[in-house]
Amino acid sequence: MKGMRTDHALVGGNSDDWTAGLHDDGESLLSYPNALNTLQPSTVAPIMSLEGAANSYYGATAHPAARWPALAGRVDCDVCVVGGGIAGCSVALHLAERGYRVVLVEAQRIGWGASGRNGGQALFGVAAGQAAIEGLLDADAARAVWDVTIAGLALIKERIVKYSIACDWANGQMQVALKPRHERELRADLAMLRHRYGYESVRYMPREEVCSLLATTRYTGALYDSASGHLHPLNYTLGLAAAAAGRGTEVFESTRALNFAPGQHIEVRTPNGQVHCRHLALCGNTYLGALAPVLAKKILSVATYIVATEPLGADRARGLIANNAAVSDMNWVLDYFRLSADTRLLFGGRVSYSARAPSAFPTATRARMLRVFPQLADTRVEFNWGGLVDITMNRAPHFGRLAPNVYFLQGFSGHGVALAGIAGALLAQAIAGTAERFDVFARIPHHDFPGGNVLRRPALVLAMLYYRLRDLI
Repeated sequence: MKGMRTDHALVGGNSDDWTAGLHDDGESLLSYPNALNTLQPSTVAPIMSLEGAANSYYGATAHPAARWPALAGRVDCDVCVVGGGIAGCSVALHLAERGYRVVLVEAQRIGWGASGRNGGQALFGVAAGQAAIEGLLDADAARAVWDVTIAGLALIKERIVKYSIACDWANGQMQVALKPRHERELRADLAMLRHRYGYESVRYMPREEVCSLLATTRYTGALYDSASGHLHPLNYTLGLAAAAAGRGTEVFESTRALNFAPGQHIEVRTPNGQVHCRHLALCGNTYLGALAPVLAKKILSVATYIVATEPLGADRARGLIANNAAVSDMNWVLDYFRLSADTRLLFGGRVSYSARAPSAFPTATRARMLRVFPQLADTRVEFNWGGLVDITMNRAPHFGRLAPNVYFLQGFSGHGVALAGIAGALLAQAIAGTAERFDVFARIPHHDFPGGNVLRRPALVLAMLYYRLRDLI
């Protein structure tokens, strides 16, 4: 299959047209770390509920990173970025590349939230699906959204190469079917992507090919994309932060943004200091909380969980996933899995709409893993952790402005590894005066979750019962 080539002068640079940098003639110009390179053995971490990412497999295998100080006193800048995940670090890096004075404040540590805990799958499109976007926007705008998401995949690869970010990138992702209904949906998606969007890196895999690649009989077909892939998300986020700092961004950890006073000149107040800026970028997603209550109404935090096995060895690991692709199934309560750089299986497959981490989640997630790979019954789980994902009512991303110089990015709905990075580039473009692409996303309509603070979560749990029952049909 053909892949995407990146023109470095266009993707991630100061050009306003990333899509012009995408070419369907292979990836020979880019070189990425081998996803099965052996890392140093990791120390077993304790069970994590929703605490720091350092208790996860990613935290245990993170590269040494700078510890930035907490803000004390006043600092002045052009742009203040709130949130040290992929989105915030991407905003900071793109603005710093343009010569802006940038301050980034993070309440915990860089990569502490979803950016440093997720399944590590970088995918095309948005969580809602392109057909849903076509129902929310006109044809030209829907096409613009699609083009941006594909540019997001190319941007990851460009950032990895340009800033030498060692994050174990590996090409390939499979969306797998469990029943005939899923197969029909995948074939319909393939037809749309090929004929309407000219997306050539995706193809359909019949059951026989899927069974030759995955050591399970559970799946009946797959949509394979050679341009999507997987990586170590915490190391990628740390690499973006280091690149932004290298370009002059001032980074402050353990610095929660408490509130801000809007106006031509904005003051962002923190426990022990203030940031004075001309523009503010809110990239904290579900962790913003009281900083922007109007945004909190549009998203709901959902807890998801992952386990990591002991190292399996290269032969056994490749025996499970022969093409080293990332995999996710088509159920609403889905399973997703991939191999790590040190030959572990990382498997996620449980969600909690109560946003609480049940004590039984390691056992339950391991049981889901064994339904897919029963041959791993003799394998130890060495890491287990959870994190919060922000979802919107329609599962489409939510970008926009609270004031002419106050921007926000949220609502990636579990699809943020690629999209959050390119969203940061869009926001940086908007601040620099070219807002067309950002404004296309801002036109996607969004609604508050019903029920207010008291009933919104129970109402969602009831709604999810329908989709869970649908998974069983």
